[in-house]
Amino acid sequence: MSVFKVAALQMRSGMDPAANAQTFETMVREAAALGARYVQSPEMTGGLVRNREALRAILKSEAEDIIAGTASRLAAELEITIHVGSTAIALADGKVANRSFLFAPDGALITTYDKIHMFDVDLDNGESWRESATYQPGGRAVVAAVEEVRLGLAVCYDLRFPQLFRTQALAGAEILTVPAAFTRQTGEAHWHVLLRARAIENGAFVIAAAQGGRHEDGRETYGHSMVVDPWGRVLAEAGHDEPAVVIAEIDTAASSAARRKVPNLKNAREFELDEVAAPVPLRRVAS
Repeated sequence: MSVFKVAALQMRSGMDPAANAQTFETMVREAAALGARYVQSPEMTGGLVRNREALRAILKSEAEDIIAGTASRLAAELEITIHVGSTAIALADGKVANRSFLFAPDGALITTYDKIHMFDVDLDNGESWRESATYQPGGRAVVAAVEEVRLGLAVCYDLRFPQLFRTQALAGAEILTVPAAFTRQTGEAHWHVLLRARAIENGAFVIAAAQGGRHEDGRETYGHSMVVDPWGRVLAEAGHDEPAVVIAEIDTAASSAARRKVPNLKNAREFELDEVAAPVPLRRVAS
């Protein structure tokens, strides 16, 4: 599986998981018809619901979640790998996980990943988010073997923490994944440069399926789903925030080639930090 097609689904999820599941299925089928062997959906595929009470009203356990069930069924039917970028899952202790699912071509669950870094920020123009008020952060990084490829899992705000991706690259990940629901404000400023930086510094492909546009709950997301190669080149991009299926052909041998050219994963050195205080200026003595 060195050379194969991948797809990033750009969605505009609303507040009804069943309706989102129908859209997800339509887009997965379109991607498979275009030859994609791996299909990734964005963060919160099952629903973008800002109000906590409204979110809890639609939450299901992992076993009952409609998006996970749909993805497993489609993976087996279409014989492809399906990566649900994430969806909200009810936990046994009453908390909520922002959870990714990775399904094999036989429909079996390969692994899950819970978003580690919570988007607790105060942006310009009064835009403020506190994911930690609703979601339980994950505590484990994940690299999964998918056929002959090693895939690193992450979600959205994780993109700003390069140590996560470096850990995955050192564990052999040739593809890094960043399904997201980037806000319009942060996306316009940082989306492209961060995705390309993670690809370049780790010599890895980056696949980033994104939410896009104005959503039913009132938020705006940036879109611009894309696939970046290990040299930092954008192979494919939705240059807008409308729903779209982004397709790219990748060759994972390009990851090994980039790492041979610039072997920074091998060249990294341990070092100590020396904090040096500024010297205290001498006082002048009056003459």
